[in-house]
Amino acid sequence: MIKHDVSVGKLEYCQISGSRNLFEAIDLGFQPPCGTLLTEDTVGNPETYYPLRLMICPESGLGQLDYVLGNEFCFPVDYSYRPGISVPLVEHLKKLAFRTVSDYKLKPGSLVVDVGSNDGTLLSFFKKKGMKVLGVEPTNMAKMAKEDGITTIQDFFTERRAKRIVKKYGRAKIITMTNVFAHMADLGEVMRGIAILLDKKGVVVSESQYLLDVFERNQFDEIYHDHIRIYSLKSLTKLFPYYGMEVFDAKRVQTREGSIEVHAGWKGKHPISPHVGRLLKAEEDVDLFSPKGWSKFRKRVVKQKDKFLELVGKIKKKGLKIVADSCPTRGVVLLNYYGLGKDILPYVSQLPKTEKIGKFIPGTRNPIISNEIILKEQPDYILILAWHYDDYIIKNWKAKGVKSKFVIPLPEFKII
Repeated sequence: MIKHDVSVGKLEYCQISGSRNLFEAIDLGFQPPCGTLLTEDTVGNPETYYPLRLMICPESGLGQLDYVLGNEFCFPVDYSYRPGISVPLVEHLKKLAFRTVSDYKLKPGSLVVDVGSNDGTLLSFFKKKGMKVLGVEPTNMAKMAKEDGITTIQDFFTERRAKRIVKKYGRAKIITMTNVFAHMADLGEVMRGIAILLDKKGVVVSESQYLLDVFERNQFDEIYHDHIRIYSLKSLTKLFPYYGMEVFDAKRVQTREGSIEVHAGWKGKHPISPHVGRLLKAEEDVDLFSPKGWSKFRKRVVKQKDKFLELVGKIKKKGLKIVADSCPTRGVVLLNYYGLGKDILPYVSQLPKTEKIGKFIPGTRNPIISNEIILKEQPDYILILAWHYDDYIIKNWKAKGVKSKFVIPLPEFKII
């Protein structure tokens, strides 16, 4: 039996197939955990850096890190990711919830369980449609969700937790996992929990960063310690059958500039959409599972980095100022890989009154401050770290009268 749960430390085999025939996609060096922001008390302390290297398994099609930090390390109770503050993401989650209710003709009172429910944003839209909702969230975001009326269990999702949910609430018609399914080291624990919790005609809806988009759009910043795995569709079609389930529909979505939405259920309970075969073919057609394809990827990533650092050199030579705006987790990877400390970027601005204000970027130690300073200072250049929302962010700044030039680092370096 293949061990789908992994231990903290070096990972030398594919977490899905067990194969040791892996090759290196990219090595981003040693980096600090990007989800653990520094505080006034810890910013002066030494930090621990860990390997950050993406490996590919041709047999299963999985992208995975070769060093695992573990759930408790990557997701401490004060982890500060919060989807409810992002207008584009909130709109996306609303559409996902409403579409799911409609597509599966869910009756009022049907149980929807969101694994990694965060601040409860997704479940709030299911609740508006009359569903019985339950979140499972290990961080203090669970408290925020409960304050907003979303029933939430503050805990990691495990086989034992799934049994307790079934006993108290019954089985779920829908289990959702958005931007969390790739994060959990104990993959087998999660899959066994899903198998316990899922109704006989139930559906698992997962949305994860997509290996094909990472590859095609130079998204090295989606590779970080929280993302133990980066799924291809091929890898998910290999995973679910181990637990008596199968993927019956899949599509690419634009969330985070490229994710894959997958629908799975018990084998034979849902017709297989032709989308599955088409997407599997698309993955094979671009050399997604070959060393040759990823060699080209690495060259493109280095090219984007060189272009940005060339701009920084010109800015400093002219005595101009560049700052960073928005503070997604992926931005921490970019800042560290590019070596953008506070001597280059004096601060990273963030929406006022959010949990990240007053903290510091791990590694580079840039202070995170309210973005109100952008209006006051009008810096010459603004690096958009949440570049996957660049249109929305730039439009808002221009509407407020900001005259700065905007730097978009990926997927292709450009200045607006």
